[in-house]
Amino acid sequence: MTAAPSSPHADLDFTEPGFLDDPYPALARLRETAPVLWHEPTGQWLAVSYSAANSVLRDRRFGRLWNDKQPAAEFEPFNKLHRNQMMENEPPVHTRLRSLVAGAFARGHVERLRPRVAELAEQLLDAADPSGFDLIADYAEPLPVAIIADLLGIPAEDQHLLRPWSADIVAMYEYERAGTVGPRAVSASAEFSAYMHELAERRRREPREDLVSHLVAAEDDGHTLSGDELVASAILLLNAGHEASVNAFGNGMVALLRDPAQLALMRAGVDDADVVARSIEEMIRYDAPLQLFERTAKEDVVLGDPSAGGVEVTAGTKVAALLGAANRDPAQFADPDVLDVTRRPNPHIGFGAGLHHCLGAPLARMELQITLPTLLRRCPDLKPACEPVRRPTFVLRGYRSVPVAC
Repeated sequence: MTAAPSSPHADLDFTEPGFLDDPYPALARLRETAPVLWHEPTGQWLAVSYSAANSVLRDRRFGRLWNDKQPAAEFEPFNKLHRNQMMENEPPVHTRLRSLVAGAFARGHVERLRPRVAELAEQLLDAADPSGFDLIADYAEPLPVAIIADLLGIPAEDQHLLRPWSADIVAMYEYERAGTVGPRAVSASAEFSAYMHELAERRRREPREDLVSHLVAAEDDGHTLSGDELVASAILLLNAGHEASVNAFGNGMVALLRDPAQLALMRAGVDDADVVARSIEEMIRYDAPLQLFERTAKEDVVLGDPSAGGVEVTAGTKVAALLGAANRDPAQFADPDVLDVTRRPNPHIGFGAGLHHCLGAPLARMELQITLPTLLRRCPDLKPACEPVRRPTFVLRGYRSVPVAC
């Protein structure tokens, strides 16, 4: 599809270093132009207002329609993972997969891990040098990987394998990819899948109280997960859950460290669960860990009010909901470019919305509810040691390094 000549176009380069460092001024300019704009470089519409992005995520006329990466034979391990994930499927397949996974996931797994999260947070800070350590490498990153590994039942001696596999797979979600990204994603997909298939077979023979065992046994109205679906579901939980937790923590902590007044408010309420919860939601809104989520029109759809910048999206055309742009929309949030840990209400869409709302969001929130207060209690004089280093990515927005001192 090509955009009509009168349609507003988005002059936006997702790979430009200045944009990656701070995309919000450019996104604000787009939002002031129109709620939905055509983006020629990626061949899709961009929904940049809160109303438009929220509609794209919730309107069932837009769906996740997977297309194999090409050449398909070369990318088969990567494609196979995604063809079998709930995130890349629509009902009735999505309904069956999500119901089975959610049923197993809901068996007290998140709450049973709460003491383990608290224990691990303390251990990681015990090992950190208070005169200088990296909030990402030494704290934010190892914790969710270990927790999801515990959740799935992956032995401690194998947990070092997970982060490299995950990083290589999710690198494919960006719009600019180096030549090595594709082969590394294929290799990681094949190795991770083989590992999880073998683990699932072990749990089938000798079940335990872990999520893989429960996924093996999961049944809903006579439906079960195939071996490929079980593996894809487990890998999705690791990849998505890890990225959401690490990036939400890193982005939020940098924002707090740059705003001493807001950090002081957060610190003053560190023992108040309500203050902590509101602060976490604001961190997610202010600098969303996931900036973009694509949908495809399943039929011709008029998105928005045609008299106010709405457009006709033809069947088969993609629309990207820009979550970070939506979460800074002044039509929805007062002073949207201001970090306000007391903000209420805060209906951000940082974890998506609608049918494909992040299944692991409760786990990510639980981890943040523990790791943030623990850090502030243990480091009463927490301050930046030097400038943080961003990852050169947009879709999954986060930091590579955040050096701090206590």
